[in-house]
Amino acid sequence: MGLSLSLFLSRLGVEHLVVERHPGTAIHPRAAMLLQRTIETFRTAGIQDEVLEASQKEFEQDGAIVSVESLGGKELDWYFRNVNEGVEHLSPSPRLFVTQIGLEPVIKERAAELGARLEYSSEVDSLDADDDGVTALVRKRETGEERTVRAQYVVAADGAHSPVRERLGISMAGRGSFSDSVTIYFRADCSELIGDRNLSVIYVFHPRQIGFFRFSLDKQSGFLVVNSAADENGVMSPRLWDDTSESRCVAWVREALDAPDDLTIEVENVQRWNAQADVAERFRDGRVFLAGDATHVMPPTGGYGGNTGVQDAFNLAWKLAYVLDGRAAPELLDTYEAERQPVARLTVEQAYARYVLRLDKSLGTDDLAPIVEDALIDLGYRLRSAGIAREQDDDDADWEDPRQPTGRPGFRAPHVELVRNGSRISTLDLSEGSFVLLTGADGGAWVEAASDVASELGVPVDAYRVGADLEDGSDTFFSSYGIDTAGASLVRPDGHVAWRSRTSVEDPRTALRDALALTLRR
Repeated sequence: MGLSLSLFLSRLGVEHLVVERHPGTAIHPRAAMLLQRTIETFRTAGIQDEVLEASQKEFEQDGAIVSVESLGGKELDWYFRNVNEGVEHLSPSPRLFVTQIGLEPVIKERAAELGARLEYSSEVDSLDADDDGVTALVRKRETGEERTVRAQYVVAADGAHSPVRERLGISMAGRGSFSDSVTIYFRADCSELIGDRNLSVIYVFHPRQIGFFRFSLDKQSGFLVVNSAADENGVMSPRLWDDTSESRCVAWVREALDAPDDLTIEVENVQRWNAQADVAERFRDGRVFLAGDATHVMPPTGGYGGNTGVQDAFNLAWKLAYVLDGRAAPELLDTYEAERQPVARLTVEQAYARYVLRLDKSLGTDDLAPIVEDALIDLGYRLRSAGIAREQDDDDADWEDPRQPTGRPGFRAPHVELVRNGSRISTLDLSEGSFVLLTGADGGAWVEAASDVASELGVPVDAYRVGADLEDGSDTFFSSYGIDTAGASLVRPDGHVAWRSRTSVEDPRTALRDALALTLRR
């Protein structure tokens, strides 16, 4: 998450320093399902193609999510035959699988190209915040050398056990921990067991263990997550840390594979972790912000954890950029927690509900959140804050189906395919880190207003007329954005609708100025 924030800040020209305790990018191949909205943010930062290339080197893409009794045994259920089936038209970006080993170097290289300062093998030992900034004591882990760094703001993306969060006395609340889980990275020739099946995620519901597999492209390695297993008395238990020896881990892998006795299984690494579902009670303490796993921890069912963290970063980056250069008031930063904390709570509950229903109903099903479709969680969530306009006839819905977008403020700006100078582009491609005003062929007054307001407030606004500057190749733009050919939609630098006018108004300059001032908290 810290690297993603660095990328987004670098793209916006914000000088910053990344302090990372590890000596480099990830060495353990923790796999991630990157959802469409996450790839959209990387697309905006100019690295979608590189991320796609990295993913294709590691995994067969567009695979199924399936449950089995064991890999070589009975198939139980198919959740997706293809993880992109039915959502391809919702975004210019696909869902894909990539490990942190594959992803992080791509992000790092692009961030460094844009001027990011990345310092590895270092830790922040203390933070001292005052009214004007934050003083950090940074220590090199290899030498013990210490120095102080002065910054206007600090973002702590330091993981689920965030030392910064603990120092600030910010607690976590939610479901707590419900499994002492184990991830076993192993090498074994699984080609015959997998066969010609294109399987992205394989849930294992064995009589003696519950968990899931992921396999490499060559089917010669993978990992097994074990969430619960039978103890010495044959009773299923989620407390697995008493014995994570190599022999025990090999036995778990062999059992879940239903592998023959002569198959060689080599354990490369074992990681112990807590399955939990919690959200930080605060995302900010003065000039110190929390993001990623430091603010929300959820089980991997659904693959939402890392994706939610990237959205934290994308939301916060443009706000920091605009406040630091004076385009926005400091109060804009108050909208980070207001917008992201409710989304985190909703997403954590969705991940927890999936965990219970898929993996462990013994946790109880009475108080689970109703399951919401993945596409809604990814592309249909709503942001609310004092920086987003509220319409008089609006409802309190937390989600909307991105297949039937409304264009209401707070929701992600819908993806609509447009044509510019003969080339197809997405509405999501129009932002270059600035605000975008979208109107129709009859919206010339809005374009003039955008130029005047941008000059007055010193905030660039890129204005486009669909039907004049851009062609609506799918004939869905106006219905998707909920405006007519004389209306206007103001889209923030993070791709969320900030305000709209469904039709023309008597004084577009004042209307747009007020909307932009509201969004920037000026």
